[in-house]
Amino acid sequence: MAAKKKAATFEQALEELEQLVERLEAGDLPLEEALSDFERGVKLTRECQQKLASAEQKVKVLMEENGSIRELPFDEDGAEDA
Repeated sequence: MAAKKKAATFEQALEELEQLVERLEAGDLPLEEALSDFERGVKLTRECQQKLASAEQKVKVLMEENGSIRELPFDEDGAEDA
């Protein structure tokens, strides 16, 4: 029985996606390879979106106060506004 491939972290998936975009933007891939890379890129994009949605949900749960969610604004540096 084959072992399941371990899911990539968000950062690994994003790095692979960036590499695929660079390869596709170079424009020198054969059509079949470009299509394969594009399909992989779509899959990675979906994985990243799912990971971000999951992280957002966890943050909302952690920020829950008195039964309601309190959303806090963040500045560009990622620090909480006072």
